Amino acid sequence: MKLYDAGKCDIAVIGAGHAGIEAALAAARLGCRVVCFAINLDRVGNMPCNPAIGGTGKGHLVRELDALGGEMAKAADSACIQYRMLNRGKGPAVHSLRAQADRRRYQAVMKLALESQEGLRLIQAEAVEIGVENGAVASVTTATGAVWRGRAAIICTGTYLKGRTITGEVLRDSGPDGLAASGPLSECLKSLGVPLRRFKTGTPPRVNARSVDFSKMEVQPGDAEPEPFSFSTETPPENRARCYLTYTNERTHEIIRANLERSPLYSGVITGTGPRYCPSIETKVMTFPDKSRHQLFIEPMGLDTLELYVQGFSSSMPEEVQVEMLHTIPGLERAEITRPAYAIEYDCVDPLALRPTLEFKDIPGLYGAGQFNGSSGYEEAAVQGFMAGVNAALKILGREPFVLRRSEAYIGALIDDLVTRGTNEPYRMMTSRSEYRLLLRQDNADERLTKYGFALGLVSRERYEAVKAKYAAVAAELERLENTHLAPSEALSATLEGLGEAPPASGASLAALIRRPRIGYADLAKFDENRPDLPRSVVNQVEIRLKYAGYIKRQLRQVEEFSRMENKPLPPDMDYSAVPGLRTEARQKLAAVRPESFGRAGRISGVSPADMAALAMYLGRRKP
Repeated sequence: MKLYDAGKCDIAVIGAGHAGIEAALAAARLGCRVVCFAINLDRVGNMPCNPAIGGTGKGHLVRELDALGGEMAKAADSACIQYRMLNRGKGPAVHSLRAQADRRRYQAVMKLALESQEGLRLIQAEAVEIGVENGAVASVTTATGAVWRGRAAIICTGTYLKGRTITGEVLRDSGPDGLAASGPLSECLKSLGVPLRRFKTGTPPRVNARSVDFSKMEVQPGDAEPEPFSFSTETPPENRARCYLTYTNERTHEIIRANLERSPLYSGVITGTGPRYCPSIETKVMTFPDKSRHQLFIEPMGLDTLELYVQGFSSSMPEEVQVEMLHTIPGLERAEITRPAYAIEYDCVDPLALRPTLEFKDIPGLYGAGQFNGSSGYEEAAVQGFMAGVNAALKILGREPFVLRRSEAYIGALIDDLVTRGTNEPYRMMTSRSEYRLLLRQDNADERLTKYGFALGLVSRERYEAVKAKYAAVAAELERLENTHLAPSEALSATLEGLGEAPPASGASLAALIRRPRIGYADLAKFDENRPDLPRSVVNQVEIRLKYAGYIKRQLRQVEEFSRMENKPLPPDMDYSAVPGLRTEARQKLAAVRPESFGRAGRISGVSPADMAALAMYLGRRKP
């Protein structure tokens, strides 16, 4: 192959999935010249696993990305066809928005965003080599011989890197949806000393809606008053699609058990590690033998197609076994499969090789993002892509890196988990992974993070001022409610008793009444003569802050206490073998990870509280 000089760029982004999109847009919007490579431009922003954005914990990431100036939330609001706020029966800390997307519409929106962005070139090409000079990134070469000279490269290869799809006994070198895999780049990375490992994920079968009997399924409607993903979306979203719920049964499970020797998961064909929190249907049946049924969600792929995802039915069983399994399920007895389910194995990096900026520790200018970093999910990929794109651009521009703390964002917890603890399976964000989840709610992501987006130059002044005005209105209303008192009356007593609350003996402030568990802001409207006309977003914040004030204060104290030691820097050349009291495993792990701070050291797998006490004592005696 003859090579040729294709030109210069600041940053090359390899891949145009959810990570690559955000990386390329963020870097270009910061003023860098960006080239983004996609193996197939018709699959920019593809959704091979499910046609949805958000979900438990994941909705938080989308809202945080939006507050920082990312694109995913806006694209979702342009393309989503059904919205549901999950966990409404629980506290606001775990409320998470999830929306069904029109898959092709979402891809078109994202592709146009890349094509329209000044300073960004979107090119259909396979990146096969990353050139390194003097230890740092110097170029990216494509399969057609184009050599792009640049100072940084961001690997966003998703499941394409040495991808292999598996359906029963049929194994193919392939990326998702039958697209070409990327092979040479994996060999290049190995030659550069990049520590690769093999992970696996799966997809469910797709069926034709014409062959489905929805009368045997439970309807899953969208919210009556749907909320958008983006804080800047002014028009309320419209629910234009329905989802359905059905279940497997004992006959389904019998077929799986009878064909287990043909399952690549149990025959040894699949060697990659799969996601714990999104297992295949055969894994569910074998892991939970006493469970008589498993939920399946029937989700539309879009408004202009009859294809439906059978979500929860991921499998690598042979196609004929999949058909037999499906035909045991209520409503799917005559279902026609349009695309069989498959498992896909792919190469990814051990994220312990990365800094918190997502730059490789040993290869300056090389960054990783998304499933390449060992995570799973569109949302996890998007936020990593954004952070990698931002940090690559900031380094080129000579600005300070941008790293979010765990106490500031789910994004901070996600990246900290990956680069400090590592992961032995595809990592999925959940609300339980954040120790500060009461503070890091999806409803207040704009308050927490818009200031950073503005400081970076990715959020407009107009948007930033709107967020400040919103929270000034929240503060003003809280003060007004604290200072507005209601005297005892028969009407007030009747209202409170009707809500299951005892009337106050001598009157009470509106704030004190709303703090009660069964009383909402709207319940006292008729007693509140001076109530301002406030948008729902402000009212929601007022109510949450009143009801959870005590818990929020306690968590803020925890953040302050932890921050005292959390941010204490550790020297990059620190000799951990010289620290008395450290166990051998801790010495090895600390020397390998090289944590930047005391707090990160404590989150390394294999470093115990006793090791941290020894390290703290050593740092206390060490001369500055």
